[in-house]
Amino acid sequence: LRGSKSFTAALPGETERNGHGLGYKSVSVGHLEAPPLSPSRLSLGRASSTATSTAAPEQGRPRDYLVLAIFSCFCPVWPLNIVGLVFSIMSRNSGQQGDTDGARRLGRMARLLSIVSIVLGTIIIVLYISLSVRGNASF
Repeated sequence: LRGSKSFTAALPGETERNGHGLGYKSVSVGHLEAPPLSPSRLSLGRASSTATSTAAPEQGRPRDYLVLAIFSCFCPVWPLNIVGLVFSIMSRNSGQQGDTDGARRLGRMARLLSIVSIVLGTIIIVLYISLSVRGNASF
């Protein structure tokens, strides 16, 4: 069994500052063993690797591909577009909360869904135009 890493110390003049009338202040030594999991990590069930995130320097904010996801919403593959947009928004929220691994993972998924919906939408549009032109052209 390990002992606690916190202790209580009596500090002079602390009774006026803490508002409880007690002359003691609780102090914690160190920090948490592991960071708490964000909702995105819990929902996807995939843990991040802390070895790679601490070895490589942070390269800024991860991309969320929101513009690409919004652009893909103009293609006629509605359920896939909306899911890509949701993943993009989740990636942006994870990045703002400091969960860079989750933001990168969700951003990659948003990019994949957006690209697939744009490709499928383009195929559907081309097929529709080609079939409608072929049906109207009678010689």
